[in-house]
Amino acid sequence: MARPPKCRIVDQEPSVTYFKPRGIPLRKLDEITLTVEGLEAIRLSDVNGLDQDAAAKRMGISRQTFGRILSKARNTVARSIVEGLGLKIEGGHYVLSSESNQG
Repeated sequence: MARPPKCRIVDQEPSVTYFKPRGIPLRKLDEITLTVEGLEAIRLSDVNGLDQDAAAKRMGISRQTFGRILSKARNTVARSIVEGLGLKIEGGHYVLSSESNQG
C-alpha cells in the first residue's frame, strides 16, 4: 500500500485559476489540470530562480520530490500550450505557509 502524499507548503492560493487559448469557446475546449503545488514549484524555480534544494526546503519536501513535481508541472504547461488545451489550476496536497506555521 502506497504512503499518502505529504502536504506541500505553498505561499498563497493562486489568484488566477484558468488559462485558455484565444478564439476557442470554453465549451469546445479540452482541458488539463495543473496542481497548486505544481504552480508553486514553477514559481519558485522559474520565476524566483531558486535552485531545487532551496525550493524544496521552502515547500517542506525532499529535492527529489520537488524535481518530480516540477517536471510534471512543466510538462502540463507545455502540453497546454502545444496542444491548445485549457489549463485549470486546482487541487493537490498542500497547505498554505501561514497554516503550516500554526500547527
